[in-house]
Parts: sequence; C-alpha cells; structure tokens
Amino acid sequence: MPDHAALDGVDEATWVDVIQKMDEVYSQLVRDEIALEEKNEQLERSQQFIFSLLSAMSDVLVACNHLGDIEETNTALRELVGVDEQRLRGMTIYDLLADGTSAARVRRMIEQALPGGEVAELQLVHPTHGGVHVDFNCTPRMDSSGKRAGYVFVGRPLGELKRAYQELRQTHEALKRTQQQLLHAEKMASLGRLVAGVAHELNNPISFVLGNVHALKRYSDRITAYVEAVHEGDTPEQLAEMRQKLRIDRILDDLPSLIEGTIEGAQRTTDIVNGLKRFSAVDRDEKEQVDLNDVVERAIHWVSKGTAPHFAVHWERGAPLSVTGSAGKLLQVLMNVIQNAYDAASGAQVAQPALWITAGREDGKVALYLRDNGPGIPDACMNQIFDPFFTTKPVGKGTGLGLSISYGIVEKHGGTLSARNAPGGGAEFVIELPAA
Repeated sequence: MPDHAALDGVDEATWVDVIQKMDEVYSQLVRDEIALEEKNEQLERSQQFIFSLLSAMSDVLVACNHLGDIEETNTALRELVGVDEQRLRGMTIYDLLADGTSAARVRRMIEQALPGGEVAELQLVHPTHGGVHVDFNCTPRMDSSGKRAGYVFVGRPLGELKRAYQELRQTHEALKRTQQQLLHAEKMASLGRLVAGVAHELNNPISFVLGNVHALKRYSDRITAYVEAVHEGDTPEQLAEMRQKLRIDRILDDLPSLIEGTIEGAQRTTDIVNGLKRFSAVDRDEKEQVDLNDVVERAIHWVSKGTAPHFAVHWERGAPLSVTGSAGKLLQVLMNVIQNAYDAASGAQVAQPALWITAGREDGKVALYLRDNGPGIPDACMNQIFDPFFTTKPVGKGTGLGLSISYGIVEKHGGTLSARNAPGGGAEFVIELPAA
C-alpha cells in the first residue's frame, strides 16, 4: 500500500479536518438558502400587500423621484388619466397636468414640501374627458439615510367631493323642510285642539247674547209703535187697548233681565278672549310667576271642550303651585299630556276614559302626577317615548313631536318630564318644576 502521507505531504488528520470544514460550509450554505427563501417569501408577501393596498385605494397616488419622474402609481390614478402603468413609468408628473397653473403649483409644492404635506388643487389631463380637477397633498419621501429621495402625491377628484357635498346639502335641506313641516303640523294640531275648545266655549254666551238681542229687537218694534200712538194723540181707551195688545207691561218687566243677561254674556265672552290671550302665547319666552292650578284647569277645560268631551278628568284645586315660566308654554305641555292620556285610554276601549291629576311640593319643587286608565307604556317603548318623531299612534294620527316638544319646554323651565307605568295600571306622567 503506497504511503499517501509521504506522497502528498499531508497526513490523515488533515484530510479529516478538511472534510469537516467542507461539511460545515455546505450546512451553512443550506441554512443561508433556507433563510434567503424565507426572506424572498416575506418580500413577496410585502409586495403583494403593498400592491393590494395601492389597488384598493380610492384616492389617486403618484410617487416620483426628486426630479419629478414617476416611479409608482395606483389603479385609481391610471383609471383617472386613462394611461397604463408601462407608459406612466417613462413620464414625469408634469406630463399628467392639463395647464401651466397646475405645473407651477406642483413646482411650488415640491420646493416647499414639508413633512406635514401641502394641499393644492391640480388639473389632470384625460385623453377623452379633458381636464379633471383633483385635490392633491404632497409629502416628501426619504431614503434609508434620511435624505429626500422624492415625493408622494395623494389626491381625490373634486368632482366626487362636490357630488357628495351636493347630495349631503340636498339631503340636509330636505330634512330641514321635513322637520319644519312636522313642527308646523304639531303646532297646528295643538292650535286645532285649542280652537275647538274656544269655539265650544264661545258658542254658549254668544248664542245667549244673540237670542236676547233678537228678543230686544221685537220688543223695540212694539215699544216704537206704542210711542208713535202716544205722540199721534190717540185716546186713553185706544192706548190702553194697544198697550194690552202689544204686551207693553210684560216687555217692561222683561227688559231688565234681557239687558242684564246680554251684559253677562258679553262679559263672559270678554273673559274667554282675555284668558285665550294669556294662555295661547306659546311662542313667547316671557317669564312670569304662574300658578299651575290655573294652567291645569285651563288645559282640562280646552281639551274637554274640544277633542275629548267624554273624558273624565279627576282634579281638585289645592294650595297655590307657583312656578316661574311661560303660562302659554306650560299650557301646551299640559294639553299635550292630557290629550295623549285621552288617546291612550280611548284606544284601549275602556268603559270610561279617565285621568287622575294630583299635585305635591317637595324639596323646593312642584310636581304634577297625571295617571290615566289606558294600557300603559310597553317596555320596548319606554326609552323612546320622548324621542322626536316616535309615536305609537296609527299613521295620520300623530307626528311624534308632542311629547318631545313638551320635554324640551319643561327642560327649559329647569324641570323634568318623565313617564312610567302606574302600579294600578295605566301610564303616569310626572312633571317637576322648581317652585317660584
């Protein structure tokens, strides 16, 4: 066997060491290859993620170097200017602009680009659509060493913004008109209830005065005929006969009561008109000391005389319940709550719709409790009962604003309006106001 150690000048240990080193180098190469594949996979995922972001952006994006040469764009920009990605790579951002004004703005934005960005309106050119106005933001782009490498332009077509703003403005105007119409409808409903009560209330004294005036007219004709006979010199026998025929003595006996009744009816009409003037000024914010007893009685009176003639309201006037506020607005609140109580009790088809009103004073507050014999308030509606436009009434029977407006009125008076279900059944509304 030849002596390899003597032939080659190396011993066996040296060969073993060389083989081990080769194995280590090969293992390292394998590990480096695996790591490289992992890095490539991560890079592909990052590129795919960035590509998906750029494709999903609705805003247009242009990335360029410090000279303005386009390096990257997204799908939104390519669709907006009608140029494919390959052609864009050889263009500058100035080639996308439709006029010199936009080019001057881009130069200024590049010269003055700050980390926070600057916004300007630019006009991009489209091969078929002409100029497209875009609101652009320019931000500097830095390289790994912190030096400025280029700029990123992100923008949104103003046509889209203008359309969205126009639609929003039109919707807002329509909402305001609808709200005004509903508020007007609620005011008309309240006014209708008030007018119905006033008409019924005025009917009695006016009818009484009218009947008395007709009687006085007939009596006036008879007295005139008798006086003319006296002046013509008729004989005493003729005058006596005429006096008996015309019932002059009976007329003279009836005149005081007729005149007194007419005055009383006219005075009653005057009192009604004065009361109406005081309690119907619901749009004025005048504050004065008001006795809630008067407001409750007036509200019961108008609702009962108007839309709820068969409503049994149980109320006894007690000690003065003085608060500071507007009598007209508080009347509107009471009329709304009483009318709702009647509607609820009538809808439940009870034998006799009824309402119980009690009052109390505690801790410097005046409270009114209004409990009806209706079905009560469903639990699902309890948290919405004072919301604007919420109503459980059939379509055409309510605007859903009565309780909402009442809640606001009571709140402006420094009080609270709340609702709950009474233990004995029915709904109970509680109005609390600071005592005067």
